Order: sequence, then C-alpha cells, then structure tokens
Amino acid sequence: MSVETAGRPVIVTRPMSHRRREFRRAIRSMVQAKWPVVAALILICVAIAAIFGPWISPLDPNRQDIMMRLADPLTEGRRNAFFLLGTDGLGRDVLSRLLYGARVSLLVGICAILVGGTIGVIAGLLAGYFGGWIDDVIMRLGDIQLAFPFILLAIMFLVILGPGVMNIIIVLGVGQWVTYARIVRAQTLSIREKEYVEAARALGDPTFLIIFRTILPNIIAPLTVIASFNVASVILSEASLSFLGLGVPPDVPTWGAMLADSRDQLMANKWWLAFFPGMAIVLTVLSFNILGDWLRDFLDPRLKTMA
Repeated sequence: MSVETAGRPVIVTRPMSHRRREFRRAIRSMVQAKWPVVAALILICVAIAAIFGPWISPLDPNRQDIMMRLADPLTEGRRNAFFLLGTDGLGRDVLSRLLYGARVSLLVGICAILVGGTIGVIAGLLAGYFGGWIDDVIMRLGDIQLAFPFILLAIMFLVILGPGVMNIIIVLGVGQWVTYARIVRAQTLSIREKEYVEAARALGDPTFLIIFRTILPNIIAPLTVIASFNVASVILSEASLSFLGLGVPPDVPTWGAMLADSRDQLMANKWWLAFFPGMAIVLTVLSFNILGDWLRDFLDPRLKTMA
C-alpha cells in the first residue's frame, strides 16, 4: 500500500502476521536441518498412496493370478498386466498391495493417536488440576496398565474382539493414553499456579473454561512432539500384530501381513516379498521420528529466543 507525503509516494508495509512469521520460521528451520525435508517428502508420498491408492494402483490388490505367482519384479503378465515389484505366492501384485497397505498404516496410526491422546489429555488435565483422589485414581490406573507388557494386552484384547481396523484402532489407542496423561498432568501441575490462571479464577471463569481454554493451549507443544513419535510406534505395533495374524482381516492388505506372507518364500530367494513392505515400514517410521526430533527442537522455547 502506498500513500502520498509532500507529493511523493511513500510505501507503507503491513506488519507480518504471527502465523505467517512462524510458518516461515518453520520452513527455514526445516531447510537448515535438511533431513526433516526428506522425511516430510517421504510422508507426503505415503499420504498420497494412502489417499489415492485406488486410483493409482495398477491392479486390484486381492486379484489372484496363480499362473503368475512369485513373478520377479519388472515382469510382464497376461492381459497387459505389468508387475513392477513382482507378485506374491498367490499371484497378487506387490505394488498394489503396498499402496493399499499405506492406507491402513496411516489410518491406524493417526486414529489411534487421536483416541489415546483424547483420553490421556482429559485424564491428565483432571488429575493435574484437581489433584487429590482424582489424581490418585487416574495415576494408579496408568500404573496398572504399564505393569503389563502392552503387546500381550493388545493380543489378548484382539483375540477377544476379533480382527478389524476399528478394533485395532481402539486397542492401540487405549494403550497410548498413559503417556499423554503423565505429560499433561506434569504440565498442568506447574501451569495451574501461574498468574494468568489465578487471574481467570479471580474473574470467575468456570472450571471447564480454565482447564480447556487457559491451560490446554499452553501444553499443545509437548503433546505435538509426543504424538509425532507415537504415530511411529503405533504403526510398528500394527505391523507387528498384522504379522502375527491379529490385526485386520486377511482380505485387507497391510504391510505387516505382507511380511508375514513372505516368511515361507525367503528361503526360495524371493527377496522382494519382504524387502518392499519392510522398507515401507522403515522409511515411514523413520520419517515420523525425524520429524518428531525436529519438532522437539523447533518448539523448544529456549531455542526460539536464540533464533
């Protein structure tokens, strides 16, 4: 925008908004660190495969062609079919199953974190703000859950509930709430004595608004970092349960189930059956961990003051 002063135009610049300034700082920080950019690109590719899998998949992931079973990568099949990553023991296209498997992994990872994070955040806020017997009950429930190996609890509940995407989301989500509850409780214990919380109480704000409008926005940063790491661990847990045959139904392609199907073929030197789903899991989990490390440094208030 320009205005005229004494007959001469003077350019008046508007101050940059806080969100735009933070966004540019985040992009600059990612570019300087380099590896978060690579991790973000990998996760974007995985997200594209998960969202647009049915449209970009060359074949039906469950379509069987026994005549083309265990075909090597870059093999041309019948009826103009081309198997870029080869086929499995039932003649199913590995690339198609890999693309469809990305959907299950991301869906389970993100939804399980939403379920566990919601339960844990509410429990941690209540325990940290009210204290007393509420704090004791919630923390003891968390201690009881942590006393059991999580993978054994997940197997037990999945045996009872049966396989299914929704069941595995619930089981893995409930298994994550303790981590969020402990972190939120610790943050709430320190924040509830701050001046702005005391001011909100003095103004007569309801307890609900104090907890969710005054305290919760100030603990989002550590929750974001923990969630980025937990998505990776949930994806690994889903792959492990699918590898054991306790994840989703057999007709739903998953990376863990693809690894399980490759066990009998490894001795026959059919390396691609385990290599491609294994690399998909490794790259996805590693990318989430790298972004989690970057988020931890980016959201650190001590580094913000130095930037």
